[in-house]
Amino acid sequence: MAKASRGLFAAQKLRKRRKEFRWAYAPYKRRMLGLDYKSDPLQGAPQGKAIVLEKVGVECRQPNSAVRKCVRAQIIKNGKTVTAFLPGDGALNFIDEHDEVEIEGIGGAEGKAYGDLPGTRYRVFTVNGVSLDALLKGKKEKPRR
Repeated sequence: MAKASRGLFAAQKLRKRRKEFRWAYAPYKRRMLGLDYKSDPLQGAPQGKAIVLEKVGVECRQPNSAVRKCVRAQIIKNGKTVTAFLPGDGALNFIDEHDEVEIEGIGGAEGKAYGDLPGTRYRVFTVNGVSLDALLKGKKEKPRR
């Protein structure tokens, strides 16, 4: 690497060089090229609507042993398919295929999976416009279609 320019009128050269070298820094490059935004199924949105394709059981990681109830859902705005977790006891009983659900990030490491759920980055919080929490507590009923 060349020595840094030093003279009285070196600012322009220094600025140009800094601009060039920033591209070697991975987070800068990802940010400028919008790679995280492009690869995010929700495209930077906090929540999104999706259609349930199928119900699946996801086996959780060591040292736990359980089958966590999830759904495969297709996001409406771009057609991408994701796995979303169903929180709560018996939540799977309130969801059928072709239901419209709303999903949100599950709260793991930034954009990554949560807890013992491999590859599950989202969770369901609404089914056909009714809060999943209200359904579980028996406060509301799922609308019949």
